[in-house]
Order: sequence, then structure tokens, then C-alpha cells
Amino acid sequence: MDMTRNAGAFLGVLMLDTRFPRPPGDIGNPETFFRHGIPVRFHVVTGASPERIVKQADPALLQPFVDAARAMAGQGAAMITTSCGFLAAYQDTLADAVPVPIVTSSLLQCRDFSRPGILTFDAASLGPGILAMAGVPRGTPVQGMEPGCEFHRRILRNETQLDLAEAARNVVDAACRLVDLSPSVEDIVLECTNMPPYREAIARATGRRVHDIETLLAARWASRAEK
Repeated sequence: MDMTRNAGAFLGVLMLDTRFPRPPGDIGNPETFFRHGIPVRFHVVTGASPERIVKQADPALLQPFVDAARAMAGQGAAMITTSCGFLAAYQDTLADAVPVPIVTSSLLQCRDFSRPGILTFDAASLGPGILAMAGVPRGTPVQGMEPGCEFHRRILRNETQLDLAEAARNVVDAACRLVDLSPSVEDIVLECTNMPPYREAIARATGRRVHDIETLLAARWASRAEK
């Protein structure tokens, strides 16, 4: 799906195969990028469901993502990202496969902060291997969404409806648990690419700086343009 508004270099987004709602701020909503002046194209990796990526970590999906990254680079992508923070597990493989910068996950920016904390879609599935691939400092606090809550259930099951107000409450509640349990956290990094719509609400509720895939990509794209 080509959502560029002008010819030339673009950001390529490797998308999971999903159907849940994506409000502005979500990585799958083109307005998320247009408001930063970033031309964007999306490539859906068929069969890459949230269940297969997050819960199963299905190794059979690695090659389809490599193929999709190569296709987007061949089309002229100046940078490539993905629609799931758990794909940090593919960072090195994808980076080796294409000649353009790869930003698989918001987790990549944890190393930039002295006291980060991670808010993730699923804490039980965010193992040490993924964190290590993303260069997350050891001991970084991790807080997941409450299993079965509106946000977690609808996205994991890839459902067509999502109560955005309830989802916002779910995400903010989880962020508050993170800082309650780890009050030394100064910067909250949102692993999940579906969380940026709630960034400002999280910042208000926690009093912490909040970072996500949108803020990371906007900064990386601007830095690229300055070179």
C-alpha cells in the first residue's frame, strides 16, 4: 500500500497482518507520519499475526520479513521500520539484508537514556533475548499490559473493534504500575507500536518523559534529512 504524498525517498513500514483499529499515532495510520512530513509506504507480511509474532515467536516468519525489507529497499525506501516492537529480534538480520537503515523497534532507544523503563504489550513474551538484541541495558524495569484487558485482548486476537477510551485507561494504568514499582524510572519507552496514541496521557499521569516508535522515527528521519 503506497501512502506517499510526494515522489522520492520514503519510510517503509513492514506491517503485521492485522485488522484492529489504528487511530492517529499508531504506526499503521499514515497520518502518524504525514504530520511529521514523512512519506510512507506499508507492506503487509501475510500471515504475520500478533499471536505468531508475540506469543509464538514463529521462526518461519523471519524470511518473509527479510523478503519484504528487500522489496521495499528496492522500491526506494530510505529507511525501514516494523509495526511490532517484538521484531527487535530481527534487527541484525534485517540490517544485514538491506543497504538502508533499519529501525525494527522502539526498544532500540532504551540505551539512550540513563534510567529507562519499558512499557510492553506482553511482559511474559518480552524475553531477555529480544531485549539484548535491542541493546536494552540490563536491569531495565519492564511492565506489561494486564492480560485480557481491552487493549491486550483486542490486539492479540486481531479483532475488528477496540474501545479507544478503555484502551487508553489500560495503557495509562500499566504505565502507572511501572513507575509505582520502579520510581527511579525517568524515561518510559513504549515497546508497542499501538501505544503512541496514548503517549501524552501517559506523560500526564506519570510525570515522566515518554518515548515510542513515532518519536524515534521522527527523530531518525529528521537526522537523515540533515545529512
